[in-house]
Amino acid sequence: MEWTPEHNSIIAMAEAVLRWAPPTFALAGHSMGGRVAFQVHRLAPERVTKIAVLNTGSDARSESEEPGRRKLLAIARSQGMRAMAVEWLKGMLPPYRQDDTPLVEEIIQMFERKSPDLFEIQMLALLGRPNATPLLTEIQCPALVLTGRDDAWSPPARHLDMAQLIPKSELVLVPKCGHMSTMERPDEVTAALRHWLR
Repeated sequence: MEWTPEHNSIIAMAEAVLRWAPPTFALAGHSMGGRVAFQVHRLAPERVTKIAVLNTGSDARSESEEPGRRKLLAIARSQGMRAMAVEWLKGMLPPYRQDDTPLVEEIIQMFERKSPDLFEIQMLALLGRPNATPLLTEIQCPALVLTGRDDAWSPPARHLDMAQLIPKSELVLVPKCGHMSTMERPDEVTAALRHWLR
């Protein structure tokens, strides 16, 4: 679904999903969407039949996180969303994908469709996110936990930790893949999602 300015927290995003979704549903979320998926399950576990979290985390924010996000916002406001996306991608794509012009341009254009104001709202939502780690042992539905083997932002070790806490989980590490798994390796991610849905 599309986030708008009133979705100014992970909880508000999760509540919007629950208003929009059918009575029961399978739920998948990538990056920030994974954190929203955890919150949806926290609010209405009886409605979530399956959950998939991709390239994400369950922890509360670290003290070192805010300055980097604030720097990106400053670039977005002073130089535009394109310049911000170029800077953001330096930590999100592995070095061997940085010169993949079609992929890089597709991701940059995705950011260019948004405004600095919306970027700030989502940044503040992430910085104020609830800690979902205590929830993980309570997830009783089938779960897919997926990331790229070369995701430096949401690394495999973090996903292994989450998968070990979720009782009915499957861990998938996509080879030759960074943070943007659905765009970098769509075939592999689709195969994992199909298996999870079956």
